[in-house]
Amino acid sequence: MKIVLIGHMGSGKSSVGIKLAAALKIPFKDLDSEIEKVEKTSISNIFSEKGEIYFRKVEGKVLKKLLSATSSFVLATGGGTPCYGDSMTYIAGLEDVVSVYIKVQLGTLTSRLFSEKENRPLLAHLKTEDELNDFIRKHLFERAYYYNQSKEIVAVDAENINETVEKIILKLF
Repeated sequence: MKIVLIGHMGSGKSSVGIKLAAALKIPFKDLDSEIEKVEKTSISNIFSEKGEIYFRKVEGKVLKKLLSATSSFVLATGGGTPCYGDSMTYIAGLEDVVSVYIKVQLGTLTSRLFSEKENRPLLAHLKTEDELNDFIRKHLFERAYYYNQSKEIVAVDAENINETVEKIILKLF
């Protein structure tokens, strides 16, 4: 089984994915890291040098290549991954893939992301928490259609990583 974690940036897909994979004794993969290996540069450089459209094309190709593998793993996607091209349709159409939307409240996402916005290409230009909050709210509205197509939805807010992993495992098994 392949478990694909979906959700807005800051929802904890990578942190949760690492612990979930360890609990299930299967490998963890991070889509952004896989893209950086293929492109031999950072996500920030891809965005600044080649733009978001190029990035999304590469992202879709790398996603499909990873999911075509026969081995089991946990995959943390980028926040926009399911929303571009046919990525969510592709994920949903695979029998050996379970998509899990880690649904985190707006206020929690804002507080998590404000301190690290300089490291996130899509957020670096936002100066205040209110601007960031508006940005996230808009994204959540636009992306809800895709996120909600996940086979499982796990609502989290004050839970720590271990509690979130436990919630996911209870949904899956």
